[in-house]
Amino acid sequence: MNGDKRAVTKHDMSEEMQQDWVECTTQALEKYNIEKDIVAHLKKEFIKKYNPTWHCSVGRNFGSYVTHETKHFMHFYLGPNGHSWVQIWLKA
Repeated sequence: MNGDKRAVTKHDMSEEMQQDWVECTTQALEKYNIEKDIVAHLKKEFIKKYNPTWHCSVGRNFGSYVTHETKHFMHFYLGPNGHSWVQIWLKA
């Protein structure tokens, strides 16, 4: 994904988990064009690797206010011109 912008804007997550999340998101953005397909892929992969109940949002414009388990939240943007906002959290 040449020319992509990446920036983590908020997080409460280990460096390893953050890296896994960015790599998984990069793969999903390369494979899918529809946001619901991207988010389904991300959630499935994170549940497979880290178990319990993960929630995810992907899009260009959304608001949120969530309660999450400590060390299980990240909000960032990734994609061409940084247009895809991604948020992942483990339900508290």
